[in-house]
Amino acid sequence: MQQKWLKRCLGLIFVLLLTVVSLSPTWQDFMAFPSKIRMVNGKLLIKPAHLPIQYSTDEEGIHYATLNIGKIPVKRATVQIVPPVKVIPGGQSIGIKLKSKGIMVVGHNLVQTSAGNVSPAERAGIQVGDTILRVNGQAVTSVKTLGLLAMEAGKANKSLHFIVSRENKQHQVSLKPLMDQKEQTYRMGMYVRDTAAGVGTLTFLDPIAHKYGALGHVISDVDTGQPIIVGQGKVLRSHVTSIQKGESGEPGEKRAIFTDEDQILGNIVRNTPFGIFGEMRELPNKGLYNKPIAVGLQEEVKEGPANILTVVNGQKVESFKIQIVSVNKQRSASTKGLILKVTDPRLLKLTGGIVQGMSGSPIIQNGKIIGAVTHVFVNDPSAGYGTFIEWMLKDAGIQTIADTLTGAAFFCRYSIF
Repeated sequence: MQQKWLKRCLGLIFVLLLTVVSLSPTWQDFMAFPSKIRMVNGKLLIKPAHLPIQYSTDEEGIHYATLNIGKIPVKRATVQIVPPVKVIPGGQSIGIKLKSKGIMVVGHNLVQTSAGNVSPAERAGIQVGDTILRVNGQAVTSVKTLGLLAMEAGKANKSLHFIVSRENKQHQVSLKPLMDQKEQTYRMGMYVRDTAAGVGTLTFLDPIAHKYGALGHVISDVDTGQPIIVGQGKVLRSHVTSIQKGESGEPGEKRAIFTDEDQILGNIVRNTPFGIFGEMRELPNKGLYNKPIAVGLQEEVKEGPANILTVVNGQKVESFKIQIVSVNKQRSASTKGLILKVTDPRLLKLTGGIVQGMSGSPIIQNGKIIGAVTHVFVNDPSAGYGTFIEWMLKDAGIQTIADTLTGAAFFCRYSIF
């Protein structure tokens, strides 16, 4: 009886020990140790750092990371040596002209008919914020084309059949243009726009791939707040003429003009939550950095002093002191990873801190580009948000070490701005 009871106790203790071991962080890290990992700047970016890992190279030049338990090698992973990504920090003021992919619906208006005032577009279900992609099966890219189609349909007493984009989904809508008794022309009862323009700041340029990133945030339509779907766009030189200083409750802004409009610096192929991206052969003008510097990933970003590069007068890029007051480490792409505060007395005197048009100003810390300015705090213009540079690089199509790590390896005037 005693032996049977003893066996049961020993069995229970074994099960408990096995459960504790299997749930322990060390055991889970051991099980999750990848077969292939990468090294950057002489460091293995794997989780967690306390695992007993030894780095070695065999006779054929193949690099390995070996996980040991005591002195016994247990797991082995091949290591790829990845050189750090380097880009040229920007800071230049740029002009942006963007043409949407389709026609943006920015409002409804009433058509004066013999039967009363009505908006055919609103009655048909076209909503403010929709983007008209096709009409009667034909792609439309200009307001002028849409007006001609409405006139033709009105004269023929026929309906127009629309494909509209709404919240990343496409919808079919039909409406019949009506004769406006006052204007004596056929109208659809909606306000539309196909272009947007503004100024911002260049964040970086990859001089090898000729890819750039700017703004640090999405360009949205000023009336609807909806992100603009890019049809085509171009980047131009910009000259800052004056600054409206920011105050609590009222963000300031850079006032700038486009220069050399015939000389296009780059195109715009993407408009994402992290800015605009495309190809650019050369910088708008010489900045403080004319050669690439290393990218600092979020694991390297620290609370403390840093600098931003931006233009406050003309086309001259200058460096200003800031303080990074909070770092929100992110496992997936998300905006507002940094909270920063302007500490430079001269910038505070000139602008009050962060103003519209400064979005995209690169953030430099310890000799590396780590992010970009994105938004200002409305109630405190001296402070604002920043985004990590790796998310902008990813949207630009520039691969960083973070893009290759998964799972356990990961942790190692129409104004548009």
